[in-house]
Amino acid sequence: MRAARFHEYGDTGTLVVEEVPAPHPGPGEIRIRVAAAGVNPVDWKVRSGAVHEVLPVDLPAIPGRDAAGVVDELGDDVRGVRVGDRVFGLGGVTGATAELAVLSAWAPAPEAWSDEQAAAAGLASVTALNGLKALGPLKGRTLLIEGAAGGVGSAAVEIALAEGATVIGTASERNHPFLTSLGAVPTTYGTGLGERLAGLAPGGIDLVLDTAASGSLADLVAITGDPLRVATVADYANAHRLGVHLANAANDPALLEQAAELGRRGRYTPYVERSFDLGEIAEAHAHSERGRVRGKIVVVI
Repeated sequence: MRAARFHEYGDTGTLVVEEVPAPHPGPGEIRIRVAAAGVNPVDWKVRSGAVHEVLPVDLPAIPGRDAAGVVDELGDDVRGVRVGDRVFGLGGVTGATAELAVLSAWAPAPEAWSDEQAAAAGLASVTALNGLKALGPLKGRTLLIEGAAGGVGSAAVEIALAEGATVIGTASERNHPFLTSLGAVPTTYGTGLGERLAGLAPGGIDLVLDTAASGSLADLVAITGDPLRVATVADYANAHRLGVHLANAANDPALLEQAAELGRRGRYTPYVERSFDLGEIAEAHAHSERGRVRGKIVVVI
């Protein structure tokens, strides 16, 4: 099969597309013929070696953690899915950006989602859901999402609104119309955020989800007045120091099914800023590394 790979840690120049042996699913896993794979910040951080101490990989490695496609092989003890089913989901830290990929957690892809949208949903949705769950019930609460225009942030906006929250999202001004289209109240991040929020939410901010790790976590705690009303999915360095909830992504099929159900109800539609072909994998990683991606980018296989 054809796959993107890197044989050593480094910049985007380490990425090549080549023929590699096809993987096979183990017990409790499935293999899909990949239609599209997501590109997440963790992918280029793994490729560059920046996180090799916490996320080591065997080289050469295929980048990518989430993908969507059609099931073509089942591992032992797999129930509830058949060859030919269209699914989206998550595998290991690597392995998704290839013609065939093994998933350990998956859910049926909503018919309304394109292959690109389904590929964009896996990691973003489980990360957003875990971050929101850490904050407790959302109905009737006013929620601030820091970094609301990104892949995780925009997923969190839609999910929180579906659960009955009022959502205020921070983003650069160019992304304010996007946040408005999702149903959030947009504002800019940075200096003066507390004053801006006083005008947007006179009753105060009940809860905060940080998806940006922009160095603002202490300010976000001050805005709520209680670290237990703040969760971060990104600022590992400061979460424990400040006592906020730290939520991680998880290969949890129940979370993927929850995201899919919201998709079937029209309450969550992953936003894809740009699609790249497999041969453009280096450009896809470079685009992600530059940051300020609106929603997600994906690689079409």
